[in-house]
Amino acid sequence: MTGLTLRPVGRVESPLAARRDAPRQPDEGAPDAWLVFDDRYAEALDGLEPGTDVVLLTWLDRADRDTLAVHPRGTPRRPLTGVFATRAPDRPNPIGLHTVHILDISGTRVHVSHLEALDGTPILDVKPLLRRDR
Repeated sequence: MTGLTLRPVGRVESPLAARRDAPRQPDEGAPDAWLVFDDRYAEALDGLEPGTDVVLLTWLDRADRDTLAVHPRGTPRRPLTGVFATRAPDRPNPIGLHTVHILDISGTRVHVSHLEALDGTPILDVKPLLRRDR
């Protein structure tokens, strides 16, 4: 395998400073936050609009990359489970996957709701959320 190079495009501004402050899932009390993009990516934000949902990819920079199995939700009475079968932040490649709702956009700052990422978390990418009609 070859090495990969990822370049963060921005960072999260959030009231969540430490892992102990963060809810496990966005619907468990995650606060609003700002996605702050580097100015050189301003053009890449064209087409994003308040009122839409996007998938946010982050690099969970405070994660333990050596963790391969966890007790889901940190509950010891749950069976030890491989991290690829969980949403645990500690994993070999700690990529965060978040679905967020855009509240506002101001230049290269995007205000979103219900983001459980910590303050300073690097942003890797943003993609539109595609919904299938059934």
